[in-house]
Amino acid sequence: MRIAVVGSGYVGLVAGACFADVGVDVVCVDVDEKKLEKLRVGDVPFFEPRLDDLVKRNHPDRLKFSSDLKESIRDRSVVFIAVGTPPNEDGSADLQHVLKVAKDVATLAENDLALVLKSTVPVGTNKKVCEVVQGLSKHRISVVSNPEFLKEGDAVNDFLKPDRIVVGADHEAAFEIMQRLYAPFNRQSNRLHRMAPASAEIVKYAANALLATKISFMNEIAHLCDVVGADVEHVRLAVGADERIGLQFLYPGLGFGGSCFPKDLRALVHTAAELGVPVSVADAARAANDVPVQTLLKRMQQDLGDVKGKVIAVWGLAFKPKTDDVREAAALRLIAELVQNGATIRCTDPQAQETAAVWLKEHEVTQGVEMFDDLYETCRGADAVVLATEWNHFRAPDFTRVAKLMRGRHVFDGRNVLVPESVAEAGLAYRGMGRPARG
Repeated sequence: MRIAVVGSGYVGLVAGACFADVGVDVVCVDVDEKKLEKLRVGDVPFFEPRLDDLVKRNHPDRLKFSSDLKESIRDRSVVFIAVGTPPNEDGSADLQHVLKVAKDVATLAENDLALVLKSTVPVGTNKKVCEVVQGLSKHRISVVSNPEFLKEGDAVNDFLKPDRIVVGADHEAAFEIMQRLYAPFNRQSNRLHRMAPASAEIVKYAANALLATKISFMNEIAHLCDVVGADVEHVRLAVGADERIGLQFLYPGLGFGGSCFPKDLRALVHTAAELGVPVSVADAARAANDVPVQTLLKRMQQDLGDVKGKVIAVWGLAFKPKTDDVREAAALRLIAELVQNGATIRCTDPQAQETAAVWLKEHEVTQGVEMFDDLYETCRGADAVVLATEWNHFRAPDFTRVAKLMRGRHVFDGRNVLVPESVAEAGLAYRGMGRPARG
């Protein structure tokens, strides 16, 4: 099968590389020639485990990169739209790039094809795209909704071994094409769910809203545990033992970030409001996500007797491990607050230092922030350490060494992954999120 993927960002490149890896002839289309040149030599412009190997293994035989849309979609039976849908100021999804690609594909198409919406878009977008392409081509352009469910840091595995494949298609022929295209990923059991396009569009937002709600709920429970002296780890494990609930996403901490949860929650709330449907639970989850960073900041102010003039070591800058994505990262929001309150920051991250530096510059947080490759170097002269992103090598460091390097003795575990006893035995004071203080 021959397909094109318009947009070689996170979603488009993962999809294109994974399809190519099972033998599909793929061309990824992008307007950014500099990005395309890098991809042609195997240089993936963002960090995602295993993705660079897939690109190098399949280019140029099954995976090609081009800026020529007309040539790229010629004789292709499926064209994916995987361009960005950034949030507008009111929280709605910006669909201008999606609609432009749809119009261009319909205008340039020289054969019947399935035009597949892979970008995360609000309900009703499929209908808008149908209206855009109608009458622009003498060929049949069947619009299909096929949302992605990729976790940053594990996206390749998610695509190659999906737990579900959602296809919203009105036309039988278009559905059959999608069924054949996804057959290599659907052999062990039938994971393909066919539904109406509107249903498919809602699935992605509903899933992300529910997961985000679990996180926000546990953060509120952690706050309650702090007030009454309970241990949220005991609460979490006992609650998650109920098979109706499960332990997934029952991890309190500094809140969620990234390109999906915050953006999708805002878009869901905005779309529902336009339709006159209240989604108060999703809106509450969004609002609650701002609280943990402020809660930790207050604790630091109390324990340190003000953060002004203090040196704070921050471990982790990405919004989660195994990615260099810092969009909506709690670590950077905390750093911005600390700097504004007069603190000096010594920070580290194994992948996100470059992207964090860009974010800090854009938000005018450049004075008083220094980055290091070594986590121990961040501790030199520090009054406190904050674990903000739970990278594996931050979980069990040598706290005796940390204590010798520090000026102060406070360790704030923003992800509840450290062993409190290990911190206390080194003569340091442990403070988690909803956990009893130690040391």
